[in-house]
Amino acid sequence: MDALNGHPYVHVLALKLDAAWRRRSDVERVADGVAFLEAHGRAGSRVVTYTYSMIGTRTDAELLLWRLGGSMEELEETAGDLLRTGLGRWCAVAHSMIGLVRPSSYVKERTPQEEAMFTGQRSRYLIVYPFVKSTEWYLLPDDDRRRQMTEHIRIGRRYPMVQQLLAYSFGLDDQEFIVAYETDDLPAFQDLVRELRSSEGRRATVRDVPQLVGIHRPMDEILRLLGGA
Repeated sequence: MDALNGHPYVHVLALKLDAAWRRRSDVERVADGVAFLEAHGRAGSRVVTYTYSMIGTRTDAELLLWRLGGSMEELEETAGDLLRTGLGRWCAVAHSMIGLVRPSSYVKERTPQEEAMFTGQRSRYLIVYPFVKSTEWYLLPDDDRRRQMTEHIRIGRRYPMVQQLLAYSFGLDDQEFIVAYETDDLPAFQDLVRELRSSEGRRATVRDVPQLVGIHRPMDEILRLLGGA
């Protein structure tokens, strides 16, 4: 899949595991884990999925999936298979966000920093959240918006250890954008956020929560941590 040129759909899917599942027998949990891992493997022939653990770090979800597909149908059908199979039968959807990767209105060419989420090895951490801007932002003159975004982009590029992606959700979901960052250095990411908070464009932010932070792990490793392998 050519993720950059094909304008793929991005699906952020966070799953909450029913605590009652942990009280099932070892045999039952392992069987559920094996079945879920097989469903995850089947999805791999249709969508690209990167898996992240949030076990014990949030109260509302344990598993974070970053999914790339060519259509809504692919994302829907593969998610349905996951949720009706093994461990998935004990999961509820805690958060779900849909967006499209499209060319930026403010950047002529993507830098390697902005392409890294589609190429090479995954970084250790994924930070992802919904983003909504104010109506007043869109009513600003184009030059004002461009000036503020230029500042935002300039700050981001001072942190090359933090990769970034913006997916467009307006018309498809409740938020306007999905904002995602990938890094091995969470303190550097926090420094980036601190600097962005004092930029002029911050005035236009209406919502940027929940902030989902996942640790990149293979699915079988996540299942072992959960007790399903």
